[in-house]
Amino acid sequence: MSVIAYLNFDGNATQAIDFYSRAFESNNVKKVMFKDFPQDPNYPLPEDELNMIMESSLEFASGKIMMSDTLPSMKQMTGEVIKGNNMLISIIIDDKQLLEKYFTNLSVEGYVIMPLSNMPWSSCFGMLVDKFGITWKFNSDADKFLDSVIMSKS
Repeated sequence: MSVIAYLNFDGNATQAIDFYSRAFESNNVKKVMFKDFPQDPNYPLPEDELNMIMESSLEFASGKIMMSDTLPSMKQMTGEVIKGNNMLISIIIDDKQLLEKYFTNLSVEGYVIMPLSNMPWSSCFGMLVDKFGITWKFNSDADKFLDSVIMSKS
């Protein structure tokens, strides 16, 4: 199980990844753009969103930070990205029952942004805001997804 700081950006995640990788002297950087992932032909992304970061990770010392861009087309669901509140906590657990339990427990008196469900990038993914206003992202397959897309590009 991993609990990871997850940073959201307003279209400038690539610059943030470059900055943080230099600051933390990280050589282990993984990133996937939206264009690297097959698009749903019924809901194609606008051209300007395809080069944004869908998912990334940066490892340093014994830690990890994950980052992505918030798509303008998703802001109605996720809200605007504002400096200072663009961080969430990402829980990555292979055990789907435990993931579901934590999701259910944290959703009490909060609201679900995206219910836990099977997505093209994860067999169990969901997002919620707890009653204290903290955003949580749940993902059973984050590392596997990044590795598989990066390997398919090679």
